[in-house]
Amino acid sequence: MNTENKYLSGFQWFVYLLANSIALPIVIGNVFQLTATEISALMQRTFFIVGLSSFMQAKFGHRFPIADGPAGSWVSIFVIFASIGTQQGMTMIETLQTLEAGLIVAGLLLFMLGITKWVQHLLFLFTPIVTGTFLFILAIQLSGVFIKGMVSIDNRTGQIDVVSFLLSIFVFFIIIIFSSKAKGWLKSYAILLGILAGWITFIVFGKGHLSISIYTDFIELPEIFPWGFPKITGGVLVTAILFTFLLISNTVAAISAAEESIPNNKGKFHNKLTRGTWVGGVSHLFSAVFSTIAVVPLPATAGFVRLTKQYRIIPFLFACGIMVIISLSPSIVGLLATLPLPVASAALLATLTEMLGIAIRSLRKQPLNDRNITIIGISLLFGIGVMFLRDETFNGLPYIIQNIGKNGLLVGTFLAIIFEQLWKPKN
Repeated sequence: MNTENKYLSGFQWFVYLLANSIALPIVIGNVFQLTATEISALMQRTFFIVGLSSFMQAKFGHRFPIADGPAGSWVSIFVIFASIGTQQGMTMIETLQTLEAGLIVAGLLLFMLGITKWVQHLLFLFTPIVTGTFLFILAIQLSGVFIKGMVSIDNRTGQIDVVSFLLSIFVFFIIIIFSSKAKGWLKSYAILLGILAGWITFIVFGKGHLSISIYTDFIELPEIFPWGFPKITGGVLVTAILFTFLLISNTVAAISAAEESIPNNKGKFHNKLTRGTWVGGVSHLFSAVFSTIAVVPLPATAGFVRLTKQYRIIPFLFACGIMVIISLSPSIVGLLATLPLPVASAALLATLTEMLGIAIRSLRKQPLNDRNITIIGISLLFGIGVMFLRDETFNGLPYIIQNIGKNGLLVGTFLAIIFEQLWKPKN
């Protein structure tokens, strides 16, 4: 790979890291009623953690070009605790402080499981059926997040902004067409071209803007514990312990998907998992210290890799470094934050097509006999089904039941694990 291609590949990775980092801080900021300034600061800290954690994983952890990003699964926990905290009479900031404690508990558990290699003893739980179920439900869950991101509401009419939605559909299909029909560099840089084309088109149609905020400080280090010091509660302690199993499942799924997408990289799975787990624990601790949503290796990155054929680690590390550097400049963060949410959402939705394919191939690794079809069916039906329940459905029940019942990814994955272990196949 020549130098020009290396930098271009690195820039495309940077845009992908950026696209994955923009949406969820805005979602969390609105849920917890943060001000525009606080949301901007949260986005800056998120960029910093995403770049740092992705670099650590690629250099010291699983050593794959897998983007770390704000975990959609953790977002569901944040949203659930916002509701529970209100029921308990807690302020939003006090609820965020308990979530910081949850991130620390999960981070310490992941670090211990990885550094002692005990996580290898849990690997039997994460069969191809469990991994495939996890990836399938995660793709469905994320599709809802991204499609909502593509649907903008016109502030004047209070109705859907049709032009903005059609433009995001245009971005989605541009990426799909380039990645499946184009040749050479057009195919390799489908995501980058789609996002740039969408951003420019949004500006032309008056749906986006470019602006640079002027700050007196050119460099601004992320603030430590801006939400205040962590506060541990029984509910968040139990939730964090249970959620750690889901985080392990996420890491297993991300590494498995990367192995399937990147040629000549199979082997030593146990070592990749142990390194990825303890580094994931460290990144969770950093997420708590800098008060952000926890970041995790994104299994959807495998879809990006398969679409773009970006297998090399050097351009990825370059992109991670750029992500950390730009996070220290409030002016640049403010500029990048003008990337229209519908454009980022459409680009990420396009990568889910490949992720769903990886999930289906994982589910088919074992014979589709009556036992396996029943386990897959039950797990998917309940995991996806609970996503359609109203938030207040579980109100009044013990908080741990609320935390599990409102999280379809947790329900589906746990059911797959339980049935796989209790219903042993006949020899």
